[in-house]
Amino acid sequence: MRTEVVQTEITVIGGGLAGVCAAVSAARLGQRVALVQNRPVLGGNSSSEVRVWVCGATAHGTNRYARETGIMGEMFVENQYRNPDGNPYYWDLVVLETVQREKNIQLFLNTDVHEIEADGPEDHRTIRSVTGWMMGSERRIRFESQYYLDCTGDGLIGFLADAKYRVGREAQQEFDEAWAPQVADDVTLGSTILFYTKDAGHPVKYIPPAFAKDITKTSIPLRRVIRSGDNGCHYWWIEWGGELDTVHENERIRDELWAVIYGIWDYIKNSGRFDADTMTLEWIGALPGKREYRRLIGDYVLRQQDIIQQTPFADRIGFGGWSIDLHPPQGMYATESGSKHLHPDGIYHIPFRSLYSVNVDNLLFAGRNISASHVAFGTTRVMATCAVIGEAAGTGAALCVAHQAAPREVAAQHMEELQQVLLRQDASVIGLRNQDALDLARQAQITASSHLKRIEVTEAHEAIPLDVNMGILLPVHPALSGVELLLDATADTTVTVELWDTGKPENYVPQQLVANATVAVRQGERQWVPVDIQWTPETAQNGFLIVKANAAISLYQSHLPQTGIMCFVEEAPDPHNRDDMRHQAVVRWNPRKLLRTPLCLKLTGDTAAFAPERIIDGYRRPYGGPHMWSSEQMVANREEYLELTWVEPIQVSQVHLIFNDDVNEDLINLHHHRTPFDVIPELIKDYRVEAMVDGMWKTLTHVQGNRQRRRVHDEWAAVQTDRLRVLMESTNGCARAEVAEARVYA
Repeated sequence: MRTEVVQTEITVIGGGLAGVCAAVSAARLGQRVALVQNRPVLGGNSSSEVRVWVCGATAHGTNRYARETGIMGEMFVENQYRNPDGNPYYWDLVVLETVQREKNIQLFLNTDVHEIEADGPEDHRTIRSVTGWMMGSERRIRFESQYYLDCTGDGLIGFLADAKYRVGREAQQEFDEAWAPQVADDVTLGSTILFYTKDAGHPVKYIPPAFAKDITKTSIPLRRVIRSGDNGCHYWWIEWGGELDTVHENERIRDELWAVIYGIWDYIKNSGRFDADTMTLEWIGALPGKREYRRLIGDYVLRQQDIIQQTPFADRIGFGGWSIDLHPPQGMYATESGSKHLHPDGIYHIPFRSLYSVNVDNLLFAGRNISASHVAFGTTRVMATCAVIGEAAGTGAALCVAHQAAPREVAAQHMEELQQVLLRQDASVIGLRNQDALDLARQAQITASSHLKRIEVTEAHEAIPLDVNMGILLPVHPALSGVELLLDATADTTVTVELWDTGKPENYVPQQLVANATVAVRQGERQWVPVDIQWTPETAQNGFLIVKANAAISLYQSHLPQTGIMCFVEEAPDPHNRDDMRHQAVVRWNPRKLLRTPLCLKLTGDTAAFAPERIIDGYRRPYGGPHMWSSEQMVANREEYLELTWVEPIQVSQVHLIFNDDVNEDLINLHHHRTPFDVIPELIKDYRVEAMVDGMWKTLTHVQGNRQRRRVHDEWAAVQTDRLRVLMESTNGCARAEVAEARVYA
């Protein structure tokens, strides 16, 4: 046996997306990190070993402008470019290389931690070391650090350190949660194994193993969707074990899931009900993908009301947006639906106090084991949200090291610093403004070659019958003076338009009626019809126009997207079905059918929503408006530029740029869907950063082929200048140059 000791400032145990983002964020802040994973690959449930789709705040397009940024966003965008077909092995590489690029991370794969040295009284425990066994190498490794992050999913490190935790469902009365049971119990969400199929191109027989379950003797064929062409996460409902101990009975759960999968395949291949003669099994998972086990207790327990009311925590460090998604205890054998969903009106916020232990002083955690009730956990458990939490926890741990402070002390004394660091990293935080005193761009005057002053979508491609209400989200900055709609009318009629606000700046559904107007329309085609509807809000924000249904009218649609404009179709819920999610506003107003294809319109008057100074207004993603600069349409042989000017010369050592990567676009790691482009079209492709030095423009850096949202440039010796500019040579397809934020550091 070989025994060794690894000493770092931080040890992260668990190499799922939460652990990866925690390790990377701490390493980027200069801390030495040991990342310990008990499997041969990183990525946890998203890896090629389990193959679960990475879901997050977009909820597959239900929430608007909600895709994660920061480290998770980097991986989403890179995977889209490298892996448009969703190959799970290519996704493994994206995650692995994200870790390998960080020189401050020591990675230990195949290393199972099962020993801990901890001491102190029950209410103030301290972890001194954790020890793991590296399988295949016969190495016993002791990890000694100041701070530890439990990203195991099952909360194993916290459990071994005597951290307070919970398993199962709280009683309804404990947190006054409507979706909690009347009586507390040990029920959890179950585990799942997935399978892949392929068409072999010739007849393939299938002889089921003796242990395959005859699913015709269960409720599965009656209650679940089975199709021969589906595979992977289409079968998320192959779930079991919620009434068992999902850790200690993991092998029993695995065997039951295997029996059902082989039985489902027998049903598809041999029942005669499916066209599957040439289909064969390509892959079946060997590891149950766990959904739930221990939830470690922090200084705050996130609960249902926080999700639904979108509580704006003072210590918020990230956001989520997946529905509260709970499953019946019987899993695949349940006679009821496989899941039920409750959505807030938009994204919700996650507090830092839910990411560290209430009684172990140097323990933080991230992933599905954070401090949340069972009901709230029903949304925070999805992997992109776990990744967001991981980045915040890793950043918090780095500040713990920097200040030699416990996580609770960081929460109490350094919360603004933590949030500002997260903003600088472009992490997934919404509603906080850049107040970084070191960011010299905040002192600059901003000018540009041009900026978009008139919002007009005029290139019509097809007409859409106005047989249901349609919505148009648009920036009102500073006022709305009227709108024109392009339409056909089969008879003399009227069109009615309502203007609503959206309530919270992070929401994109109609909340309160502001104004309405009805105008006469004559029979005819391709008419621009003016609607006198006006609003001057106290602060710039989004407005939500509702064009009321009229069978005599068709609206025109463009295939050219316009940043800041989003369109919706209202889908009426079934009044007799209380479980119809379209009763929830964020589901009822569906943007998917009009994604990147807005309705034709003209807004009366100029807008300031895309003015150059937007790049230093403190926000770098949509929040009550676009919060970005957009040029006028780019033309050949003319570069668009942004220029920053200071009253006195400054030293420039580092420039941060955040380009528009359309965070409304729902990206995925596997094969749920495929975007029609490998790089977000709005991203700037080729650009230069120049400084005025000795009366001449000096090129500091020249980038070609960019495909990332955030770029940090420090590849030059510090220069003294009073003028800096970014010249956009080309985009990845957008007709305009768009930049969300610029920062400058000495």
